[in-house]
Amino acid sequence: MTTTLEPAAPTTVVPTRRGSSTLRHGATLAWRGIVKTVHSPEALLDVTLQPVVFLLLFVYVFGGAIAGDPATYLQFALPGVLVQTVVFASAGTGVGLADDLKTGIFDRFRSLPISRSAPLLGAIGADLARYVTSGLVMLAFGALLGFRSDAGPLAFVAAMGLVMALAFALCWVFTALAMVVRDPRSVQGLGALIMLPITFGSSVFVPADTMPSWLRGFVEVNPVSKAADAVRGLLGGGPVLGPATATLVTSAVVVAVFAPLAVALYRRRT
Repeated sequence: MTTTLEPAAPTTVVPTRRGSSTLRHGATLAWRGIVKTVHSPEALLDVTLQPVVFLLLFVYVFGGAIAGDPATYLQFALPGVLVQTVVFASAGTGVGLADDLKTGIFDRFRSLPISRSAPLLGAIGADLARYVTSGLVMLAFGALLGFRSDAGPLAFVAAMGLVMALAFALCWVFTALAMVVRDPRSVQGLGALIMLPITFGSSVFVPADTMPSWLRGFVEVNPVSKAADAVRGLLGGGPVLGPATATLVTSAVVVAVFAPLAVALYRRRT
């Protein structure tokens, strides 16, 4: 008896889109980080209590001297402190990644069939969710202190979007730093050297026109100042288009430079 073998049907190979898979894997790991934070609420303390303490100190310690009374200064300071919060918190992304690299969790990620850059996207995505929570807490607490705004919901959403764009860009800077500096404490120390000049040398706490001319030049081009001015304009009235455009362009340039650099350094290290 002769058995006739029919030719096997051709197999159709469906190409995978590398970019979409990277985003999908990054979103999955970001959700993992969010779930981890939900089960460890103390992980939110640094991005919720710290900005509240900053706001209380600056409004009630310096508000009278700067603006005449704390209530007036609150209207000026809250948008700036909102920006300052994410600038400070973005260094935590680098510290956390440096710590994870020491524990070996990224060796496990490397053994998985996922994009090499997905763990970095996941870590940054989870931290951005923390920063959104921090911003909402800050706005709610400011309202309790007496902050008032005639802006509509879209203005608040736009303000948070600008702040998150700046935070996303800075996260890549500190991610690249974490790939170079192996010790988490060193990342934190070097991060402070970056954060302190760009936050206190800005219009976050006082108007730029009150500063000496040699400092004013730096303050006026500082991206943190641009972000603070844009948020202040959205929530309290004032110029928005110029500072908002500068914030978005600067954030895009920083991401374009530091994101590929961070991924290349990560691949070399792992």
